[in-house]
Amino acid sequence: MTTRPHLFSFGHGYSAQALARILLARGWAVTGSTRDPAKAAAMDAAGVSALLPGDDPAPALRRATHLLVSAAPTDDGDPAIAALGDGLRGVAGSLAWAGYLSTTGVYGDHGGGWVDETTPLTPATRRGRLRVMAEDQWRQLAAETGLPLHIFRLAGIYGPGRGPFAKVRAGTARQIVKPGQVFSRIHVDDIAQVLAASIDRPDPGAVYNVCDNDPAPPQDVLAHAAYLLGLPEPPREDFETAEMTPMARSFYAESKRVDNAKMLRDLGVTLHYPDYRSGLAALLAAEDAAATARSAE
Repeated sequence: MTTRPHLFSFGHGYSAQALARILLARGWAVTGSTRDPAKAAAMDAAGVSALLPGDDPAPALRRATHLLVSAAPTDDGDPAIAALGDGLRGVAGSLAWAGYLSTTGVYGDHGGGWVDETTPLTPATRRGRLRVMAEDQWRQLAAETGLPLHIFRLAGIYGPGRGPFAKVRAGTARQIVKPGQVFSRIHVDDIAQVLAASIDRPDPGAVYNVCDNDPAPPQDVLAHAAYLLGLPEPPREDFETAEMTPMARSFYAESKRVDNAKMLRDLGVTLHYPDYRSGLAALLAAEDAAATARSAE
C-alpha cells in the first residue's frame, strides 16, 4: 500500500500556506504548527491539521514524509530543532525531503553587485546573522542524522495581502530613494512552485536562491503600482533624512542583485511572475475580481 505523502510544516506561515494549497490539491496530508489560535482555525478550515503550543507534535512528526521549516530563529537558535528535539532526530533519516526557508540576507551588502549560492555569507544585519546560525544548525543536524536538507534563500516576499496597493491608495506610501539601492523579490506563488519542484526532484544538500529575474530599486516598484492604479507617484524622500523605524532602515543596509540561475536550471521552474511588473498586475487583477465578486453578492 502506498503511503499518503504528509508534510509537517513548522511555523506554518505565508509561504508554507501557499505550498500547502498545491500539496492538498495533490491529495497530500498537511500538518502545520502555529502560535495563533485564530490562524489555527483558518488552517483547519483550509484542510491543514493545526498544532498549537502544548499539542504533542510527535504523532504527526512520525507520520510525516516531508518537513518544511519556516519559523524565524532567535538568539537561542532555531526553534524547530529545539521544539522537535529527539522526535525530529528519530525520523530525520527516514524523511524523503526537508526544506529550510532562509533569506538572501545571509549574503549581506554587495553594493548592488550580484550574488549566487557560492557567495560567502557576510550578513550585515542581526536577522541575517541569525539565519546563518540557523543554516549551520540544520546542516549539522543533517550531517548527524541523514536529514535530506534543502535550503531556500528567499528574497523579499510579496503576494496577496502583501502588495503596495493599499498604501498607495491611502496616500501613505513613500518612495525612499537611496542611490544605488536595489532589492530582489519573489511572489509567494513562485516560492510555492519552487518548493513543490524541489519536492518532486530532491537533491539533499542543495541550496537555492529564490527570487525573480529583475532586481530593482524599491521606488520603481511603488511608482509602477501607482501607475497601475492611475494615481500620482508617491512622494520621494531621501533615505538619509527620511523618518523610518530602525527595522525599516535596516533593510536598506544591504544592496545586492540575487542570481536565480541555479533555481531555474536545476528545478526546471518557469516563474509565474518573472518581474515585479507582472506580479503587481496579477495582484491588482485579483483584487479587482474579488471586489467585483463582493459587489455582486
